[in-house]
Amino acid sequence: MTPTPALYSPGNLVKARGREWIVLTGSDAETLRLRPVSGSEEDVALVYLPLELEPVEAARFPMPTPTQVAGHDAALLLRDALLLSLRRGAGPFRSFGQIAVEPRAYQLVPLMMALKLDPVRLLIADDVGVGKTIEAGLIAREMLDRGEVERLTVLCPPHLTDQWVQELEQRFHIKAEPVTSAGAGRLERDLPPGVSIFSVHPHTVVSLDYIKSEKRRADFLRACPELVIVDEAHTCAATTQGRHQRYELLRGLAEQPMAGGRGRHLILLTATPHSGDDEAFHRLLGLLHPDFAGLSELDGQHPARERLRARLGAHFVQRRRPDIEEWREGRLFPVRESAEIAYRLSGEWDRFFTDVLRYCASAMKADAGAGRFYSTLSLMRCASSSPAAAVLALRGKMGEEIGPEEREELLDRLFDGSGEAMSEEDTVPAVGAEEARLQALVVQAERLSGQAGDPKLKALTDHLQQLLKDGFNPVVFCRYIATAHYLYRALRDRFHDEKKELRVEVVTGELTAGERRERVAALDTAGQRLMIATDCLSEGINLQGSFDAVVHYDLSWNPTRHEQREGRVDRFGQRSPKVRTTLMYGADNPVDGAVLEVIIRKAERIRKELGVPVPLPDNGQTLIQTLLKAILLRGDQAGGAATQVGLFPALREVNEIEVQWTNAAQKAKQNRTIFAQRTLKPADVLPEWQRTLAAVGGQAEVQRFVERALARLGSGAELQRRGCWKVPTAPLPLEVRERLELEGLEGTIQIDYEHPPRGQAQTIQRSHPLVTVLAEFLLERSLSGEEGAESAGSGRVGCWISAGVKARTTVVLLRLRHQLVRQKGRQAERLLMAEEASAVAWTGAGAGAGTAEGEDALRLMLEPPAGEPPGPVQAREIARALEQVELRTADLDAFAQARAAALLADHERVRGAARESGSYEVRALLPVDVIGVFVLMPKV
Repeated sequence: MTPTPALYSPGNLVKARGREWIVLTGSDAETLRLRPVSGSEEDVALVYLPLELEPVEAARFPMPTPTQVAGHDAALLLRDALLLSLRRGAGPFRSFGQIAVEPRAYQLVPLMMALKLDPVRLLIADDVGVGKTIEAGLIAREMLDRGEVERLTVLCPPHLTDQWVQELEQRFHIKAEPVTSAGAGRLERDLPPGVSIFSVHPHTVVSLDYIKSEKRRADFLRACPELVIVDEAHTCAATTQGRHQRYELLRGLAEQPMAGGRGRHLILLTATPHSGDDEAFHRLLGLLHPDFAGLSELDGQHPARERLRARLGAHFVQRRRPDIEEWREGRLFPVRESAEIAYRLSGEWDRFFTDVLRYCASAMKADAGAGRFYSTLSLMRCASSSPAAAVLALRGKMGEEIGPEEREELLDRLFDGSGEAMSEEDTVPAVGAEEARLQALVVQAERLSGQAGDPKLKALTDHLQQLLKDGFNPVVFCRYIATAHYLYRALRDRFHDEKKELRVEVVTGELTAGERRERVAALDTAGQRLMIATDCLSEGINLQGSFDAVVHYDLSWNPTRHEQREGRVDRFGQRSPKVRTTLMYGADNPVDGAVLEVIIRKAERIRKELGVPVPLPDNGQTLIQTLLKAILLRGDQAGGAATQVGLFPALREVNEIEVQWTNAAQKAKQNRTIFAQRTLKPADVLPEWQRTLAAVGGQAEVQRFVERALARLGSGAELQRRGCWKVPTAPLPLEVRERLELEGLEGTIQIDYEHPPRGQAQTIQRSHPLVTVLAEFLLERSLSGEEGAESAGSGRVGCWISAGVKARTTVVLLRLRHQLVRQKGRQAERLLMAEEASAVAWTGAGAGAGTAEGEDALRLMLEPPAGEPPGPVQAREIARALEQVELRTADLDAFAQARAAALLADHERVRGAARESGSYEVRALLPVDVIGVFVLMPKV
């Protein structure tokens, strides 16, 4: 049965229940979804037509009246309130009224690429810190607002689920449910049998480790949303043990058609698409289209390879930070200044470490099995880290002295449980005669743990003193929880200022993800900050808003971990022009010497050459085993680092792995050249960015509006020392306060206009509740025609003298309503609504008067007034202007239709070649809404 067409469609004006409304998307022949003409999204109502006592009628937006007089300040407030209150954007991109971030132009490239594809299959491989999360979020928000998808899911490693949930909600107003091993049971508890989480919750963030099992994978494939974003996608391309299930999941998503036979939209994110493993790389490309997996079978000279590579260019964007410089958008990333600090152990510290190495060497000679090797390796790392970590590791090995429960508790206090977590065989307990030797080492470690004079700690303290003096806010990363607390106690006594001018804090894996975020955020109130952290913070929490220096107190044996630590600070949004990074190592520690020389420095050379890190083959496990066995099995005398390092180039295993690593780096370099994104350049993107900002307003408009609106409504923003503002809400009108309280804003709030915000301020942008509430309140009061509306907000007519015009000019402020009609195949038309703030300006009063339109007309209102005509003159000119508007309605209609044609051109241009997505039509809804009429008189 064919459904009855809706009586009113999106964008129409109707009168119901004694007021005027705008019909929204989601209405049908019996039920209208309505928003008040002068109301907000929070005031949306559903009207069931059969039950209405009075019939719903078509309506017309009320014209301004001569009594709604406004001065220039009130008129400018009305202009900005109109611009910032619109959510259904009419620029090239539909979504920019809904996002809480002002992206850089280069971040629009993936969005523009995605809009030219149907289905969207995109691999975003930009470098760490460039903004892949923002780029993916923009695509998701745009596709939702275009009506091309209704549901989405993000697949990511478990430790990133909270971050994705937070980013989607705070930046893109997409409320997603986390689906993890810990929380899935709660979501499933009240569901009927056979109903999937993904059918009930349209937007989800899903742990890859939770969903990859065969049983859950089948349920997910059955109910999977139309759009899937996969973070850290490279971890799903390998088919090694533990990763095979992830790949099978993604392959199923890529191959499974949706309703109508259409492919699923799939966005893959990774900073390391090619780490030297050709097979894994081509599996990853095959998820975009099966043909791309065949690149591995084509010789570099084969003509089909170049054609296939050209096709891939539409699906693959990969940019290093230097590639972003061509956009010339100012300083986007800080300069990274790196240094090394070598310390030497002396006295009792040297004797203790030497005794530990001798014990480890003799233990290895007695039993070179895998379990004993890793257990010995763990003990050496703990002894290198701190006496506190060594105490717990030594006591954990004394299996005959303590019971299993106490031993487990000790290990919980030692290992973070994140990052490079240890396995059970890393802590194999000692037996027999080893106990006495271990007991002696425990006594040594306990004595040192409470003793001043630690040479490693002193080197750190001296370095931090200089960093803090230079104005930096450092994060000190260490491997072990015990070391983190050991450093916290020492550094807090040394640096913490009770006046909170300098605060010291510690964050470890003992805290939940939420508690970690709260502890980091609490530091923002300090003038300077020093944080000690384990690797639980090297992923999942961005630190660029609060910190600008990283110290590696414990040398990681995986160079990727160093880059992850530094990437929390050195990333998009870092305000400091410089970021300091410091690597600490023991000059007389043979273990540090081996890892530094053979692994860390080579990794750094590769990173500098390519601009990105290349992971070690097999995560360096084979290389580390070779290096450490060379140290331990060459004798139980702990020789100097320089002596030991000389042994390593001669080791066959070291040479073999270095060759593999070099080959991997060369392959990564070649692929960066072959698959570099060349399809879109700044000249293609910047015009679209400028059109979008003109359509929705940028941060300059937001700041001007908020400051003027607060002042008009009795409050104000007080500039604070750190560059943010303090805003008391108590002086605001009761209605505004109540609306803000519903959004969680009450009392005195701190705001900032930059991201990330300074201190504990909130970043204010066009979709922030403060902007939304102020804009909607002022617009409502202006359009209501209530007594005193101008004093409480802004009026709709006005007249003043302006230096910006040379003849009498009438500026007509307009709200344009459009219907976007999307037709795909035989499917029913999909109607969407778009709104636009614009203006026309007529010079003179006759029919042949000159005209300015759009941005040019809106810009005339920005010129400060040079004076005001006498009252009678103002009244006469306002009356003439209103008459002129009535006489020129045909001109206004023609302008609206021209804007509809321009909007259609915008949509077709950015959607490009994706014709399979359907065709668009844009209809201007007439008559236009005349919001305000203002007369600008020239200076005599």
